[in-house]
Parts: sequence; C-alpha cells; structure tokens
Amino acid sequence: MSRYRVAVIGGMPAPIHGAKELGIDVVLVHEEGKYEPSILAHTERVVHAPLDDGPAIHAALSPLHAERPFDRVMTTTEVAAISSGYVVDMFGLPGVTEFTARALKDKSLTRECLAKADVENVRYQVVNSVEEAVSFLEQVGGKIVLKPIDGAASLHIKEVGTPEQVAEAMSELAAAGITAPMAEEFLFGPVVSVDSFSFEGRHLTIGYSEYRMNDRFVEWEVSTPSRVAVPHLAELRELTAKLLDAVGVTEGPSHSEFVLTPNGPRVLESHARLAGSGAPELVRRAFGLDLNRMFLTVPLGIDELPLESPAPIGGAVALFLTPKPGPITSITVSEDIPATVRRIPPGGSARVFMPYLFELGAENTAVVITKNPGDEVAPLLTVADCSNGYILASGTDALDAIAKAEAINAQIDFVTG
Repeated sequence: MSRYRVAVIGGMPAPIHGAKELGIDVVLVHEEGKYEPSILAHTERVVHAPLDDGPAIHAALSPLHAERPFDRVMTTTEVAAISSGYVVDMFGLPGVTEFTARALKDKSLTRECLAKADVENVRYQVVNSVEEAVSFLEQVGGKIVLKPIDGAASLHIKEVGTPEQVAEAMSELAAAGITAPMAEEFLFGPVVSVDSFSFEGRHLTIGYSEYRMNDRFVEWEVSTPSRVAVPHLAELRELTAKLLDAVGVTEGPSHSEFVLTPNGPRVLESHARLAGSGAPELVRRAFGLDLNRMFLTVPLGIDELPLESPAPIGGAVALFLTPKPGPITSITVSEDIPATVRRIPPGGSARVFMPYLFELGAENTAVVITKNPGDEVAPLLTVADCSNGYILASGTDALDAIAKAEAINAQIDFVTG
C-alpha cells in the first residue's frame, strides 16, 4: 500500500505521471469518456461524477475516504475549482477551500477581497443595465471593460469607450445570457502572468510570462521569461503574495495575471491551479522547476518548496497555429522542418487542449497539428479557438525561442476556403 492517497478532480495525465513511483495512490474523479485512457496507468482507480457538482463528488468519494482517508483533494481544471473546494471543506483537509475557489472564480469577489485587504484595486462595478454601465463609464472618465463575472478563456470581453458602444456591448452580452456583467476601468499596458506555488501560507513566485493576443484579448502566444516584466519583478512578486493572501490561498499552484500600467502592475485575475496554455511546461524549460511534479509532491511533503525564486535558465514559448478561418482544404508541412511533428489522425479528436504536450517534454522544438482536411478553422473569438495545433520551442531566452517557433510556423501551410 502506498504511503499517500489523494483524490484528483478532472485534469490531464501530466500532473499525476509517476505518482505510483512516488508512493502516491491517485483516485481520479472524472466524467466518463472525457479523459485520456493513458491516465489510467497512473491511478488507483477512476470514479465517475460531474466535475462541477461538489455534493456528487463528495458522495462518490466519501466511502473511499471512510475506508482509507485522503491526504488531499485537488484539481487542475477550472470547471472543478469550486466543487473541489466543497469536498476539501467537507473532509476538513488542507488545500483550496470553496471560499477561495469562489473568490477567484467571481471576479467581483476577487476585487472585494483585494479592497478588504487594502491591496491595490481597480475601479469596478457589477452593472445590471445599460444606464448603470454608462454611469460607470462616466465616473471612470475613460475606456472600460465589460465582462462576465465568472468568465474564462477571454470569452465575451468588451472594450468600450462611448455610451453607444456600452449599449451595443450590453446587448451582445445579454444575448449570450450575461445580464449582470462586471464593469472595470480599462487597464492600459502589456499583460503578464506569474506562476507561483504555495505551502503553509508561504508563496514562492516561479515563472513570469507575457502574451501576444488579438483585439478580442485572445492569447495566441505565451513566452517566458517575460522581458517586459523584469523591471517590475520585485513589485510583481510582492503583489502576487498580497493577492494570494487576500483570497485565502495557502497551498498549491496558482496563476496570476497583471497589467503593467504606467502606474505600475495592477491585478487582472488569478486562479488557484496549474495554468493552461502549456505554462507548467514552459516554466519547467525556462526556470528548471517542474510545477506538474510539485502539484503532488510539495503538499505531501515529498519535495520541499524552495526558499527563493529561481533565476531563468533559458526561454520557452507556446505559439498556437492560427490559420485563416474556414474549412480546411489541405495542410502541408515542410519535409525539412526543424521540429518533431505530431498529428491527430484523420477522424480522431483531441481530448485535451494541448495533446502530446507531456510526451514532447524532451524535444527542443515540436509541432502538434490537431486538425485535418475537412475540419473547420474557427474565428479566434476565445482561447478555446486556439485548437488547430501549437508549436513548442526552447531557446537561450524567450526571444530565441520565439524566433525558432516563428521559423517553424512559416513551414506549415493551412489552406482554407
């Protein structure tokens, strides 16, 4: 019998790869047919339950917890954040509580927690009508953003600067079922993120990344270490710790986003989980710490949380393939492309956002193409639309990695029409 036992709600194989060798039994909670079969090799068993239903997950895990208690209940996926927190509370375990999960999911509650902790804050208001939104616009005296309170993946974010634009945006949001969005003052400056890990209330900032995005705030490139973050690094690290304290994060990975305004960094949002878009792999390549491994080992005391933030040892990038929208006629890859190439077979589908990512960890450069002729390239309206494939590259620094990725991208031709 293994020394440790954890329940992991949802997620991918990478964070629990090697769990058995570490003496950890993993009970995976997932929805039937929604997980990669390869994950089974790393689990004690799989329990089926809706990922967003805390009481259902608690009911499924309670008999197992009574037989042999879990040391932790954890998740790597946003959809299970609140439900996992519910189970953490019900079992009385350390970890991300339901309150903390809700405080990070609800962007207005995040702002409220920051204000109560006297941490820098951004002007915001939940608006229930066009009139309220226009009034907030006038109070701010400049551009504002309208967005869902619990939004994700850059979906339904509206940048507006006039009453007419406010009315149009509110109408579009209402059509999408969002009748009480959050209004925030628009923050001018580049977006950066900080990946951290916490244990017993101590927060260690590790990686810091930056993004390239389109006019809908959809991120199609993530690179690390961020060049623009360096002058603000001390302030970003301090602000990250204050943010995590304000919402009650004490343990586990977190991913926090900031805007580097002319007046310094301002909080955009945060998540108490491993980041998406391949961030843990980019951090591993650029900073030498494996967040996927730490996800299990640090909370259980197998590995110690380092005392100091690591210095960069290189650079890395994930560049998503963004061909012209439309039905795919052909995809051509140069024969001498300087990268390992993996493709989803015709008729197949990717069960995860970035398939093969864990398997490509040893490759300096790699390409994954997830679409085939006959498939459709969607307009880039949300991060979920970055699903045509991706390029992964390491370099001496972020710019070197980006140059490699762009050269590889030039040797991939999607024909759509």
